[in-house]
Amino acid sequence: MAEWPLPPSSTIGILGGGQLGRMLAAAASRLGLKVHIFCPEANAPAFDVAARATIASYSDLSAISEFAEAVDVVTFEFENIPAAALQHIENIRRVLPSARSLAVSQDRLSEKKLFDHLSLPVAPFAEVASIETLELAVANIGRPAILKTRRLGYDGKGQVKIDDATDLAHAFAAIGSATAVLDTFVPFTSEISILTVRSADGEIRAYDPVENAHENQMLAESRVPARIPVSIAESTPEIARKIVTELDHVGMLAVEMFYCMDDTENPLLINEIAPRVHNSGHWTLDACLVSQFENHIRAVAGWPLGSVRRHCDCVMVNLTGEDANRWPQLAADDSIALHLYGKEEPRQRRKMGHFTRLSRKT
Repeated sequence: MAEWPLPPSSTIGILGGGQLGRMLAAAASRLGLKVHIFCPEANAPAFDVAARATIASYSDLSAISEFAEAVDVVTFEFENIPAAALQHIENIRRVLPSARSLAVSQDRLSEKKLFDHLSLPVAPFAEVASIETLELAVANIGRPAILKTRRLGYDGKGQVKIDDATDLAHAFAAIGSATAVLDTFVPFTSEISILTVRSADGEIRAYDPVENAHENQMLAESRVPARIPVSIAESTPEIARKIVTELDHVGMLAVEMFYCMDDTENPLLINEIAPRVHNSGHWTLDACLVSQFENHIRAVAGWPLGSVRRHCDCVMVNLTGEDANRWPQLAADDSIALHLYGKEEPRQRRKMGHFTRLSRKT
């Protein structure tokens, strides 16, 4: 068993080598900790800043074992990791967050049931396993509604809107006839998220809630402070606290919600959670003393949590695809902080970087 809390020079294993893994590795380095990345892709951006990398499939349990033996604790940067891989690692090394947090976040139905169990506000939903159950769900919930696969959906993938003209058979086929959840369509005012970190000894801290704007079902911009009433903003940490406490979650967790200004009974409705650092928290790199990435590393290493205080107002803007080719102009702009992820090919909808525009805190 590794020394706990982990001292500097310890190694944190990270499953996943994307931009989130890259920023986690940079945060660990700042604290004198090393990172070992496990990822199937040979040119993953996190490899550039990691002390060590393993290129292998998540189904290669021999490689998984060697990786786990070589590190002091294991965490992950995204949800779509096979549960078997994480369970295998848990027999060898401490995994934070735990397999339970991952399992709940991988299944939209499990998420919804968790929110119900905690008496948290969520829009009406129904389980869908066949075209017959879809027809029954639509009859009960009504139209418009959103049909979402239970698993492997992100950035708008694996979902389809059902309105008055939608043929249900075509809608079910569009998601691959996979098991799904039908959600009531929510006419929200804005989308917000709250990023919370919980330490191994149960301390919980929350960053200010974020207002998010999406384009083509991908996050385009995050704004802090969110343009919501103070009373609503102050209620969001308690929602996140209930979730991380129930899951015994260690590390960062994001809760995405809809703000419904005209709904006096439920002005906030929870959409989903992400048990990791999150795109809508990138602003913390430049507008907080301790970023979401450093606080995640602190939590999984058993360290005290850092400050979540915001010292600036800000707007974070994602750079996708060819947007990143504007880097010379962006680098010359004295009003922004530019972050590029080291990805070689600027494909459409691929997240290539982001920038944050700071302003005086109001």
